[in-house]
Amino acid sequence: MVKKIFLGLLIITGLVVASGFWVYSLVDRDAYKHDFTNTQKSDLPYLTENIPEHRGKILAVVTSHSELGDTGKRVGYELTELSRAYYVFEANGFSVDIASPQGGLPPQVKDGDDMNQYDYAFLNDEVATKKLEDTIKLSDINPHDYQAVYFVGGKGTMFDFIGNPEITELVEHFYNSNKTIVAVCHGPAALLGAKNEQGEHIIANKRITAFTNQEELLLIPDAKEVFGQLLQTSLVEKGAKFSAGAMYLNNVEVDGNVITGQNPWSVWTMAEATIEQLGYTPKQRTVTAEENTLAILSTYHQNGSEQALRFAKSLQQQELPYEQNTILLYAALDFWQLDVIDGVGRLALVQQLKNLN
Repeated sequence: MVKKIFLGLLIITGLVVASGFWVYSLVDRDAYKHDFTNTQKSDLPYLTENIPEHRGKILAVVTSHSELGDTGKRVGYELTELSRAYYVFEANGFSVDIASPQGGLPPQVKDGDDMNQYDYAFLNDEVATKKLEDTIKLSDINPHDYQAVYFVGGKGTMFDFIGNPEITELVEHFYNSNKTIVAVCHGPAALLGAKNEQGEHIIANKRITAFTNQEELLLIPDAKEVFGQLLQTSLVEKGAKFSAGAMYLNNVEVDGNVITGQNPWSVWTMAEATIEQLGYTPKQRTVTAEENTLAILSTYHQNGSEQALRFAKSLQQQELPYEQNTILLYAALDFWQLDVIDGVGRLALVQQLKNLN
């Protein structure tokens, strides 16, 4: 009996070790050689060439709140959610002002693993950084000056967007003036208190998306206690027709003059939908490697590995980049949720992609 148990443990250990070596072999180590930290705005033709004449102004609103409840953990606005939309707006002829409830320097959250050349260019952009060092206080904003308002996400919004009369008044001005309202991730928290001229919640019966309960609780299991509420649940309670896309994949909803994005990976699509809502065709842009990767993952989620591999091959034929390591991260996410089938499926997809090279 002891020998059988020992043999079983030995086999299991061997399988775990072999699996570990296999996963390690799938890592694209060349991907970590890229260094975007010194990227300048002038290095990116999308930001400097063929910029339309001035079309108006968009107001971006970020949180001023810096602590996650009483946990001692730092929160703020998400850099990538501001930088990418900011540059899409600018590249399409709109100037962008940045405001916050308290004004001044807002707390920032940045994740180097998720940042690309546009995000670093934003950090190195003197004009943008000056706006961030001294954001306009909301009480000093004249909403008539802007064609659209964009509520940037970040967990801090759950503390100073909800129940904030200045935020609510701003949303109601844009909604009742039939001007464009945009929000991403936790940014739709700004919409919760706003009502139309008939006294009804503006999100009632509207297709709305935001950071989902599933996405929230995976990262913060006690999120309801920390925030006092879950954003998806609160939006539904106000009558929203909530759109929950796949976890951490691009999902954007446009309903009338309200545009919402589910998470940070929705920003590019959401920002270009804003340009369309304002009456213009978005300027042509080179799609990033991250976006191509998310498209592969979305294809896998919707149509399976065969279609995902076919799509990846088409990207290769067009010499368009994607990030093999990002697919590995999503496989790890599957295993974290004990979804072994999808986890193994995504690992197998990475192996197939590696075999294409």
